[in-house]
Formats: sequence, structure tokens, C-alpha cells
Amino acid sequence: MLKVKALRCEHLNNPMGLGCLQPRLSWQIESDKMYVSQKRFQLQVSLNPTFEPLLWNHFSYSDQSILFPYEGPPLESGQRYYYRVKVWAQGAGDTEPEESEWSESGYWEMGLLHEQDWKAQWITVKERSIHEQFQTRAPFAASKCFSVEGKVKKAVIYATSLGLYELELNGQRVGDAYFTPGWTDYNDRVQVQAYDVTSTLREQHNRITATVGEGWYSGYLGWQKRKDTYGNTNALLFQMKISYEDGRSEVICSDSSWEEASCAILMSDIYNGEIYDARLEQQQAVEHSPLTERKMMQVVPFPLSHLIAQENEPVRVMNRLKPVELIRTPKGELVLNLGQNMVGWLEFKVEAPEGTVLNLVHGEVLDQQGNFYRDNIRDAAQQITYICSGKGTEIFRPHFTFQGFQYVKLEGFPDSIAIEDFTGVVLHSDMEPVGLFETSDPKLNQLQHNIVWGQKGNFLDVPTDCPQRDERLGWTGDAQIFARTASFNMNAASFFRKWLKDLAYNQLENGAVPFVVPDVLKGTFADNMDKTTAAWGDAAVICPWTIYQCYGDKQILAQQYDSMKAWVDYIRAQGNEECLWDTGLQLGDWLALDSEEGSYFGATDGTLVATAYFAYSTHILAQTAKLLNRYTDYNTYRSLHEGIKAAFANRYFDDAGKLTSNTQTAQVVALHFGLVPEKYKKQVIQELVSLIEKNDMHLDTGFVGTPYLCLVLSDNGYTDVAYKILFQNDYPSWLYQVERGATTMWEHWDSIKVDGSFWSTDMNSFNHYSYGSVGDFMYQNIAGIDVLEAGYKKSRLAPKPPANLTSARGKLETPYGALEVHWKIVNEEMQMTVLVPHNTTAKITLPGVMEPDALQQTIATQYPSIQYPPDNVPQELAGKLGSAGEQAIFQRSEDHEMTFTVGSGQYAFQYRYCQATQVPAHATRG
Repeated sequence: MLKVKALRCEHLNNPMGLGCLQPRLSWQIESDKMYVSQKRFQLQVSLNPTFEPLLWNHFSYSDQSILFPYEGPPLESGQRYYYRVKVWAQGAGDTEPEESEWSESGYWEMGLLHEQDWKAQWITVKERSIHEQFQTRAPFAASKCFSVEGKVKKAVIYATSLGLYELELNGQRVGDAYFTPGWTDYNDRVQVQAYDVTSTLREQHNRITATVGEGWYSGYLGWQKRKDTYGNTNALLFQMKISYEDGRSEVICSDSSWEEASCAILMSDIYNGEIYDARLEQQQAVEHSPLTERKMMQVVPFPLSHLIAQENEPVRVMNRLKPVELIRTPKGELVLNLGQNMVGWLEFKVEAPEGTVLNLVHGEVLDQQGNFYRDNIRDAAQQITYICSGKGTEIFRPHFTFQGFQYVKLEGFPDSIAIEDFTGVVLHSDMEPVGLFETSDPKLNQLQHNIVWGQKGNFLDVPTDCPQRDERLGWTGDAQIFARTASFNMNAASFFRKWLKDLAYNQLENGAVPFVVPDVLKGTFADNMDKTTAAWGDAAVICPWTIYQCYGDKQILAQQYDSMKAWVDYIRAQGNEECLWDTGLQLGDWLALDSEEGSYFGATDGTLVATAYFAYSTHILAQTAKLLNRYTDYNTYRSLHEGIKAAFANRYFDDAGKLTSNTQTAQVVALHFGLVPEKYKKQVIQELVSLIEKNDMHLDTGFVGTPYLCLVLSDNGYTDVAYKILFQNDYPSWLYQVERGATTMWEHWDSIKVDGSFWSTDMNSFNHYSYGSVGDFMYQNIAGIDVLEAGYKKSRLAPKPPANLTSARGKLETPYGALEVHWKIVNEEMQMTVLVPHNTTAKITLPGVMEPDALQQTIATQYPSIQYPPDNVPQELAGKLGSAGEQAIFQRSEDHEMTFTVGSGQYAFQYRYCQATQVPAHATRG
């Protein structure tokens, strides 16, 4: 039976407070048939869930089922729109398309679209206390009491702040989002959240309370202890529209009639933590006594033109972890072990006398002696101080701060405290999990776990480098090398779209892209480095392209096109020659192991890396221009790309075909970015393998070389060498971290050295996702899942089973539905199942086919819609795929592979398996 399911609007499920004027709608097809493709669809939009009357009724002969733009009448502020879809799709054996029933309805609700829609004013308190130790401003609370006059049909709050805010209505927390309004460049963009609070309103005596902290707006940012990056006045903007059943409406707005309320939070800072005095909570009960002096809020100016709707999924509570042990260290300190390096808070309950001071100090690891360690956190206090009220059992969680930690030192707690009194509350951007990767090797599964948890810890509204020390910044280089892996694990489309808008706003007039976005390093060390560098600034081009490939979202290319072009033009102006980037200070292969002692810079020539990225970004820009029908630009940048390739070969290859930087990374980037002249390709890949062999089959790459190392080896016929590197478990390797008990990715290959000591205290994060970019390789090669047409309209399913695995499973929830590969080897027999989403096709490559003729005959019997031509066409066999009318080309390779194209459906293959011949690690291929 044909069904339509999984309706989405702008990648989101029933979003509220939307700001785009032409939302794009997506859906998936469910059917028990194979080779199902959509032939036409009908899309209806209405103001009513009954779809009477219709606002827009669209019918189209099209197979498009993702990101179809609304083209009905103009949308109105605050209005909810319902939509539903019906499709006609044809499957194997159908002579005519089958018609589905209407889908269940979805909806989107618009935010306040115009500046004139706002009646509220920005408000703040007249005086704020300054915490003496941390020199931070205390959060403030503001409240408003009101009544409603009649039966409420709907009530929606629109709120934002300069700082971070939380709302309570009648004692209940409003919404489940944290760290609102999110981190943007507040000089240009301040997000607004929308909340439906209809069920929380009372007829009389309603009270709204807002608490506002410094957050990213004015709190500490960066390791140089800078404050007030965007301003020194935190403020609230609040507007609630109440619609009555009789057609009336009224608006409750923030203005000077709001009162200051008591606040028990004495200090709350992202880096330093929070101080909370529960004794102050009792003041809230008496603050409206006639004897209490009322303190009114004051209005402050700030442009309403900066307001934008929420663009990405907000931060929410995503996991709750129970600690695994409560220990006394050799020093006698009481330390809680969560068992997982996590980001968020420690929630606890306690009974203690009034005035008891509790301290919770957060760290990532224990030292060699088993003692609590936090030197790598640098100057971020990461401490929660709670002063007990003494009123029975007290439960606490912080407000405007988060910590990165696995271990918590507990100070001041009563002897009766138990491990059950604590819960780790995990917070990150609420991106839908879309990927699954598991194998027969527990250590490799732990590596995948570490990659995912590194993403959880660092995708908190922006892609941070680390979540614990006095940094936590949106480093552009880390984001671009991890973007593809991130998209295998979670739906990161909206997350990157929002962040990339800030990147464009932060881009300099000459096109340079800052090291971090939002850019808070202005006036710091970045000024001494031309404010930008290759691989980091290239996020402006690589990230939009990656999101387009993974989600089929061409609009992100249009959104970012001027930024992409400006970046390439900036590079073009930097070199001594037009087609080289050979000037300025480059970070190059950052933290590579082939660096000189005491240096963070790898041995690879920084200008070689810069010119290679120049070529790569130029190539992407040319392809983007072509997709957007900008053919003049396409021809310009295609020609520029050819010039860069030629200049790269002339500058960085000698007459014998050797690269001037004889490093692993130099070979990797030259090969991966397509910069090796054809006559040198065999020589360059062999040199890469030779360098790996000389390093005892280990890598020595840094931030630039590592993401592409295994991919380059596999793409050039050395998959066995890639697996040899991947499965190493001594230093340096990914599994070395696993062997040392890591639960997230490390910043350095030797963050913990072989002897148990630490690499450094300066830059030694144990939750730093960059090297987790190997997840991309594992999905593409072990599971075998890759994209051939943007959004997985056409996919590649081609696993390359490692010799030491007996099974693997990869699953990816694409925009069209689940794409899955599951293979296992039992008694020299390959058992492989494949799931291809409807309305897509897949190119399948079966590995290790020992008896191709027998397998072809089996497939023909099992799937009669695939018809084979006579056996006398041994190398390339073409057959019609049933009524789908497509052609499947069956190809056999010397590596015992069989490749063919299929339509949607589930397939099972079972055949005698031939493990590809493995070349000994010490051998050199000729």
C-alpha cells in the first residue's frame, strides 16, 4: 500500500516561529513494492486542519519530494499553516501509477516577520551587582502580572535577549530549549524563539518571570579573558499575543511597567560556572508585600531590525546519565565518575543545613596517580557553588552555563550523599540522529561512539572546538573537516545553515574569513596572522557544498554564494602569482606529528597546503556557479581552477615527479584535491604508502592530512593500507585513544602519553572532534554508503570488508528515507542485505564475488524485475529493470566485484565470498 509519511518543513518537524517567506516542504514515500518512483504529487495548504477552505492547492508532474517551495499567497506573521501531500507513484509491475491517500497533516507557524509587528521594548534593570572574584554581572529577573479577559483560543510568546534567558509562566518553565536565544553575531543577528503557552494561562493572576544572564553576549569569551564582546548591557525583549475565542486579541509586552524580581543566581558564566544561593528563593514569596519597595525595569535602545527567527534546532536535554562510581582519590578527595566525557550539567539532590556551601568542580580525566585533574581546563573555573536553603530535599541544576566533564570533585557534601543523588544531564543542539554504524569489532564500535559523543559535546548551537576550557569557539577549520562525518551522524542541515549565515556576516570586506565564527578574536592574535588561513577560511566554501551534497539543499548554495565567491577572490589576491597562495602565515597541517619539537606546525609546506585548498575551493565554486546557472562565473572559476592545477604542479613537483614536501599530508592533499598530473599519480600514491611503511604503518598527519588519509588510500587501490592504519591500537592511532579509555575524541594523538603523562596543559582537550572525521571513511568504506546525486537521490552502496571484520551495518536516514547496508561473512559466504529508499536509485557493488555467473543467475531468479541479457556478454551486461524503464549496467572487475544499479526496495544477496588479496604491509607495490 502506498503512503506518504515524515512530512518536514525546512528540514524540521512542525516548526514554530518560522521566518522564511517561502518554506520548503518535504515528504517520504512508503510502499511494499520495489522500484517505486513518484510520478506526480498534490500539495495542499490551509489555515485550518480540516483543509477547508484551501489556501493553496498545487498539482505537479514531478518526482521532487524534498524541499519543494511554498508558492501560495503571502504568509502572515504569527499564522499557523497546515499542509498535506498526496502522491502518485509507480512500482515494479505497475502499468499505471498508484494513488496514495492524503498524508497526515503537518504544520508550520510563522514568527513575527516585520519590524512593525513588534510592540515590545528592550528592558533591563537599573543596577546590577558585580561578583568580586569573577568580575561578572549577576543575572537579573523581571516579572509582569496580568489577567486575561475571556476564553483564550491561543497564546504565543515571542522572546529573545541580549544574553541568555529563561522564562517561567505561572511557575512553569516555558519551552524545553536552553541557552536561548543562541549564539549569533549579535551586532547583526539576534534570534527570536516562539512558544505556544495556551494551556499554561489562567483566567486571573498570571505571572510571567524572565531571568537573563550574560551568556555569550557579555560574558567571558576566549582565553584572553575578554568580556563584553557585543555589549555591556543585558536586556530582555518579550511579546505575548493572546487570541480570544470571540475574535479579540491583546498583547503583553516588555516595557517599563515590568518589575525587577529577586534572583537567587549570584553569578553565572559559560566558562566559570554558577553560584546559586537557595536561601534567596524565599524572598520571592514576600517580594510583593506592601512593605517591599518595587523596583521597575528600564527601557534600553537596541535595533529591532536585527531580529531574526530561530534558524536551527535549539539546545535541549538530550540524554540523562547515571554515574558509574563515587570514589575517594589517593588525595582523599570525593570524586564522581560519570563514565562518559559529556557536556551539560550535573543535577543533584541534597539535604543539608541552611547555609551549607557545596562546590562541584568539573574535569575530564584523572592523573597517573588516580587523582582529580583539571590543569588542561586552563582558566575556566567550571565550578558550581550551591548554598543550601535547609528546607528538606533540594534539587538543583545550573542555568546559564555548561561544563565539559567526566569527573566531578565534590566539596562540602554531607557524608550521607550517595551516587544515586546525581544525574549527568547532556545538552546539545537537538539534531535528529540519522546514522548508525556498528561492526563485529567492539573497539571500532567504541571509536564510532567517541566520534558521536564528540559531536554531541561540541555541537552546542555552534560547532565549537572544545566544550570545557576557556575557549569553546566556533573554529572554522574543525567544522569544515568534520562536516561530512557530522552529517552521517545527525541531521545537521539547519545547524550549519544558521552558522554559515554568521560566517558570511563575519567575513571581512576583502573576503577573508575569520578563524572562528562568531568572530570573537577581533583585536587578538588573529590580527597578527592576516585574520585568516587556508583550510580554516575554506569552511566558507566546503561546508555549504557538503550540506548540499548530503541534503540536496541547493538553497544553501544560493544563500552562501557571495560568501563563497568572496573567499576565493580573497585568496586570488594574496599570492605572488594569481594561481598560487604563497604568502602570509599559514597554520598548515596543524598539530601534525612530523612537526619540529615544541611546534604546533606540521612539516608540510604551509603554502602547498594553502594552494591545494585554493584549488579545491575554486573547483567547488565553479560547480556551484554551474548549478545556480551563473555560467559566466562558472567559466571564470573553471579556468582559474585549471590555472591553479598547473601552477601547483610547476611549483610543488620537481622534474622527477616528487613533491617538494615529502610528507604524508602533502601526498594526501595533492591526491585528494586532484592536483597530481596523471603521469605522476602512481608514483605519488606509492610514495604515500612508502612514507606510511617507514612510519611502521602509522600516520603522522595533523588537522589537514588526517581527514583525507584513509579515503585517498582507498580511492587509489590501497584500501588494505587504510585499514592497517585504522586498526592500529598503539600510538599514534585512533584506537590508541580507545585503549586508553577515551569516550570522546582527543585534540592530540598523545593527549595521554604512553607512560600515562599528559601531552600539555596549554592545549589538551579530551573532547575535540576533529580527528573524528575518520567516521566519513568508515561509513563510506566499511558500511559502503556514499552519495552519488545530491541528497542521496542516487546513492552508492559499495562496502569494502576489512579482513579482520566478520560483519558491519550502516544505516542513514536520508531525506528520502532509510538507506541501509548490512553484511556478514559466515563460513566463507557473504550475506548482504540492502535497503534503498523509494523515489531513489542506488549503485550497488558486491565485493568478493567468487562465482559471478552463478550469482547473476540467483539474482535474476530472486528479483525477476531485473532481466539479464545472454551469457555471451561477460564483461558488461545490460538489462531492463522491469517497468521502471531504467538500465542497469552489470560490470565485473578484476577485484572480484560486481556492480549494478537498482531501484528502491530491499535486497538480499548470498554468495561464496572471496576476500580480496591483501598485500603484506612491508611490501612495496609496483
